[in-house]
Amino acid sequence: MNATFTDPKIWLVIALLGLGTFLIRFSFLGLIGDRPLPPWVLRVLRFTPVAVIPGLVAPLVLWPAATDGQPDPARLTAAAITFAVGFWTKNVLAGIVSGAATLYLMLWLMG
Repeated sequence: MNATFTDPKIWLVIALLGLGTFLIRFSFLGLIGDRPLPPWVLRVLRFTPVAVIPGLVAPLVLWPAATDGQPDPARLTAAAITFAVGFWTKNVLAGIVSGAATLYLMLWLMG
C-alpha cells in the first residue's frame, strides 16, 4: 500500500487530533469541573494510575527495543522486583527505585 500524505492532509490530521484531545479534556474539566463528582466516580478515578503505569511499562518489559523485541531476564527480574516492593511497601517510589536499581544491577551482571 502506497500512501502519500500532502501537507494539507497532515495539517488536517493534526488539527483533528488536537480538537479531539481538547474535547475529551473539556468534557471533564469544562462541563463538570466546577461540580462535585459522585463518590462512585471518585472511587473509580483512584485506579487510573494503577491502570496507566503498567500499560506504559509492560511493552518495555515484554518487547524491549534494546533486545529487538525479545524478553530478557534483566527486565523481567526488574519488573518482578518492582511489583514485589511496591506491593509489600505500598510505596510507588520505593518500587520504582528498587526496580531501576535491579535493572542496572542485572544489566551489569549479565554484561
